[in-house]
Amino acid sequence: MQPHAFARLRTALQSHVDQGLLPGAVALVHHQGHTVLHEAVGAQRPGAGAPAMAPDTVFRIYSMTKPVASLAALMLMEEGRLLLSHPVAHYLPAFANQKVYDEATGTTRPATREATVHDLLRHTAGLSYAWEAGTVPDQYRAARVGSRRHSNAELVAALGPLPLVHTPGSRWEYSRATDVLGAVLEVIEGESLGAILKRRILEPLGMHDTGFVVPPQRLPDLAEPFARDPQTGAEVALIDVSAAPKFESAGGGLVSTAGDYARFLQLMLGRGMLREADGRAIRLVSRATVDFMTADHLGTIPTAGDILPAGYGFGLGVAVRKANGLATSPGSAGTYSWSGLGGTFFFVDPAQDLFAILLTQAPGQLRMLCELYPALVYAAL
Repeated sequence: MQPHAFARLRTALQSHVDQGLLPGAVALVHHQGHTVLHEAVGAQRPGAGAPAMAPDTVFRIYSMTKPVASLAALMLMEEGRLLLSHPVAHYLPAFANQKVYDEATGTTRPATREATVHDLLRHTAGLSYAWEAGTVPDQYRAARVGSRRHSNAELVAALGPLPLVHTPGSRWEYSRATDVLGAVLEVIEGESLGAILKRRILEPLGMHDTGFVVPPQRLPDLAEPFARDPQTGAEVALIDVSAAPKFESAGGGLVSTAGDYARFLQLMLGRGMLREADGRAIRLVSRATVDFMTADHLGTIPTAGDILPAGYGFGLGVAVRKANGLATSPGSAGTYSWSGLGGTFFFVDPAQDLFAILLTQAPGQLRMLCELYPALVYAAL
């Protein structure tokens, strides 16, 4: 691939910076064993005199945390310490005897089956993110589900007794399920989620800038958003990552860099093995486990909302493309991907031996970028 192949990608990202839609961005593309693009445009934060965006700038990656935590769960599965068929209540008693809320009648009824760990991984556990209005979302808010002041154990204690929005296994809905999975990992391992991820994944892969807090020496390198969305005027408030949080969110708490996250995706594209430039190999999981994680686990299960793009199913922590067509941007069947609320996105295309990462801190531009970026990357192939 020639360097000029990415001219249109660079021009498009710079145009979005020039239009005031993004403070800046970092793009990374890895193709056929080589990083063929790793560049920054714009500034790390808004305002006169702000430092230029750098390739190693630190970003809040929000839900790009989910694949990392999901892989940790599958590592425990490989060790025989976690069964995906086990009910969540086997590990977290607060999830026993759950009830499902019926919107039509305004009543609850016992769930016809228990939510399992498999349901947590694929977002079919009957949970929600409570972004909309309604009786159950109101109960989430009243219980302060997702509060940064709650530990994972306290999140579970607050969320477990609340009604479900769907019968487990009956519908895909993006939700707090991965946060609950983080609490399951803590129970099994007997340590904090941050310690688990560091020991099992981050340290072995050399992801030294990835964690739940930005150390003081790296705070000047943290990307920041506009105070208000440039199109809607809505206030933009991202999580505070300058101090260690009580809530180590498996669903959305990590910070990372393009270089760090690329090492995780190299492992994924390598089907559980990362090969270093000097020939050393790091294997964390089996090929079969990565194939299992990145296969569609929904089948005919319907989806709620519009978070999951057309043409996609869902695996264990990642969206999975089911066909070359149907979606609104190019890609191969079997491509898997996910994004982060703050304005981050990745996709892995095994058929093309390709992965790509785009990091910004521009929540209002996320949907547009998730469609634009793959089109620009594939145009360069």
